[in-house]
Amino acid sequence: MQIQSSMNNPRPSDCIIGIEEDLLKIKSELCGGSSQLRVIPIVGMGGIGKTTLARYAYHDPLSVHRFDLCVWLTISQRFQLREILVSALCSLNNVDEEAYERVHDELLKETVYKRLKGMRYLVVMDDMWDMNVWDDLRGIFPDDRNGSRIIVTTRELSVASYIDSLHPHQMQLMAVDQSWRLLKGRVFGNGDCPLEFEEIGQVIAQNCRGLPLAVVVIAGVLSCEANWEEIARNVSKFVHTSYEKFIEILSLSYEYLPGRLRPCFLYMGCFPEDYEINVSKLIRLWAAEGFLASNEAREMEELGYEYLEELVAKSLVLISKKGSDGKIRTVKIHDLLRGLCLRKCRDENFLCTVDEFSGTFPQGIEHSNRLSVFCNVSGSIEMVSAMHTILLFKHWALDSWEEFRLLKVFDALSVTLGSSLVYISELIHLRYLGFTCEPETKLLTIVSYSLCELRDLQTLVVRILSRAETQFSSLDVKSLNKSCMEFQIWETPQLRHVVLLNGFLRDPPAGSLPCMENLHTLSRVKDFKCSERMLEMMPNLKKLGIAYSYRGTYETGWSGYELHNLVHLHRLEKLSLYAEPYPNLKDDLSRNIAFPVTLRKLSLSGCRLPWEAMRMIGVLPNLRVLKLRRRACFGTEWETREGEFCQLKVLLIDSTDLLEWITESSHFPRLERLTLYECDNLREIPCGFGDIPTLELIEVDIRNTTMVESAKCIEEEQESYGNEQLQVRFLKSRS
Repeated sequence: MQIQSSMNNPRPSDCIIGIEEDLLKIKSELCGGSSQLRVIPIVGMGGIGKTTLARYAYHDPLSVHRFDLCVWLTISQRFQLREILVSALCSLNNVDEEAYERVHDELLKETVYKRLKGMRYLVVMDDMWDMNVWDDLRGIFPDDRNGSRIIVTTRELSVASYIDSLHPHQMQLMAVDQSWRLLKGRVFGNGDCPLEFEEIGQVIAQNCRGLPLAVVVIAGVLSCEANWEEIARNVSKFVHTSYEKFIEILSLSYEYLPGRLRPCFLYMGCFPEDYEINVSKLIRLWAAEGFLASNEAREMEELGYEYLEELVAKSLVLISKKGSDGKIRTVKIHDLLRGLCLRKCRDENFLCTVDEFSGTFPQGIEHSNRLSVFCNVSGSIEMVSAMHTILLFKHWALDSWEEFRLLKVFDALSVTLGSSLVYISELIHLRYLGFTCEPETKLLTIVSYSLCELRDLQTLVVRILSRAETQFSSLDVKSLNKSCMEFQIWETPQLRHVVLLNGFLRDPPAGSLPCMENLHTLSRVKDFKCSERMLEMMPNLKKLGIAYSYRGTYETGWSGYELHNLVHLHRLEKLSLYAEPYPNLKDDLSRNIAFPVTLRKLSLSGCRLPWEAMRMIGVLPNLRVLKLRRRACFGTEWETREGEFCQLKVLLIDSTDLLEWITESSHFPRLERLTLYECDNLREIPCGFGDIPTLELIEVDIRNTTMVESAKCIEEEQESYGNEQLQVRFLKSRS
């Protein structure tokens, strides 16, 4: 059995043409040979399939059953030791990065070592560029002579040879027939290639020179372009196998992009190398830039997601993670395609970047519309009146915003801003604003009241650092008044998305105010009171997320938050309620809440609803996803009824006292995924669950041995009936 990181499995449709023999060799090295710790370097040029090969080996059933712990680490050119160590621990212990913010590097190394000690582990370190990286990391991997393995992918033969001078696995370019099979599979799927395309298709495949990435990208063009002869002529111009020529081949994918998709693709260059891009954020940025032309029939967010799917279909953007509803959650871009992207950005004055290699503002920045900063930098820029977008992934010491009065997009969520925030009100053209700040009373008050000046603002994302993250003493933070962390949004009529991490929403002032009819998202807001007047001002809200504090629920009880008014949100699709646990709270949430029938996804955490209250949730006609975390429900017995959860596809129960679950397969007729974690008292999965025809995945806590046996029995029973679609996965512990 395997305890894996959260990296997505390869899709069944993914094609392994050209690497079949490579995969067999890597699998034999993973599962055979010496019991000593072995490092397996995979070396080859960019786009040749190193990561694809490593991913298939990582997820292969032989690996799944052999290794106790599996971790995938992306190294990249911008390697930072601390980031890699934190990433490893987050994956191993299933916690957020904040848990290790104040832990020094040597202790992080020691913690990783101890976590791996005694385990048979598989670690993949993808995209290593420098042999010094291996020197920095090799000490965290214990050798217990139990068959542990490490895979390293690299473009540099010197790095591969340094790690293992005798056995680096050298990948080769594909043969012409392999290129043609891959091209056909990508363009026509399982269908046959029409005869009229056979000859010209083979010419195109041959001129991709055996590079899988080039084949895949050109296939994306061919899938949408009827003139194969023209593409063949263009591809055939580039007959050398150098990096520069491959960039020219890949540039065809850009030339054949529809005009509406070109700026969306170029925008991918705004993010650092190997950066996992949140899809919701990306689409909101596209909207703020004006790339999404909405109309009454189509909303911008819907159109943006459609554009993203087109870029994925053309193999220009890679899916990194999908959500429980099947929608794309995060994406990445291959670094070879990112190189193409940045080149086009420079050619078209679309974007300037500041990275670790330049360390300063590039020439020609005064002609660029956008700036993205990937490393700490100081100083000002002159003559940048055309600049309307700034994205900060590292700190930029800037005292004045006078030169940037035309900014439409300013995103600094990755860095902590200070006094410069007082100038926000001067950026009256802002459509997207995201920043992180400390809970400083005067500053937050100024920022809150400045929002009314930003009449065009569409997206507001604010992260106020928590007590543990600040340099304030505990006494200082406690003394902060709630009012200083309240935000006034009611005079910003174009707002569509508001995310307030550790922030509160100020009540609307007395008197008549314009309706916030554009507001679709209100997320992470603290202690939100769902008064009827408040909800009437946001009639089109689709996503609502609220975090209720221990102090708030203790002082006011659930009745004070008027959650029964949620039924007035007639377009609400996603609702998340988080409550800090307070076991002695006598006020019952189930008597003070009502859910709108439009809900498609419901997430509850710490709310302590009695299981009997599931009746009001089970009858919701459109509910597809239900997640119950951290004592969301209490009690020892849950009995479901016929007619409940008719549309539910995903059910997650995490941390509960549940002892007996009385149910039948007909009570969850469309369930596709069941996850049970830290349900220590629950001894088995209801036996009828295996008979649910739509069920594809069962996930259970590996520490609950009786639950593991129950899941295995269901899997074996279904296999005996010929049901091969049901998979069982065992989840690792958090600590």
